[in-house]
Amino acid sequence: MRVLGVDPGLTRCGIGVVEGTAGRPLSMLGVGVVRTPADAETPDRLVAVERGIEEWLDEYRPERVAVERVFSQHNVRTVMGTAQASAVAMLCAARRGLPVALHTPSEVKAAVTGTGRAEKAQVGAMVTRLLRLDAPPRPADAADALALAICHIWRAPATGRLQQAQQAQ
Repeated sequence: MRVLGVDPGLTRCGIGVVEGTAGRPLSMLGVGVVRTPADAETPDRLVAVERGIEEWLDEYRPERVAVERVFSQHNVRTVMGTAQASAVAMLCAARRGLPVALHTPSEVKAAVTGTGRAEKAQVGAMVTRLLRLDAPPRPADAADALALAICHIWRAPATGRLQQAQQAQ
């Protein structure tokens, strides 16, 4: 399975592509960040995020997209920008007919590190180890995007079976 992970943000939108299956070694195919100028207008920044995500979708042809679920924070302005970037990622995937999964930050941390309260450095260290990289991806948004993809690859089979069981009832 090839998954594009998206850590949404207006200033830095982390992007990472991981390929593999649960229980087998995973491979990083690409990692990066779509950046937008902080002084640009929000609509222009959203267009830049869309263009960046579309380029990644064209280049890596993922089968699924995993996006970090926007979680309520104290700074409403930050939440709005993150939610808008998240919506752009989901729109890009939906336009291509790609399944989209949303994962909470604590779910991703728990999948990758074993604890939902892990610090960013722990996530980066585990992503480095799991993908056999020489160093943690920088900035942290890039490592978080890879962690999202890893989380989805590991959890998708169980989630799919659960959904099938619920539909059968």
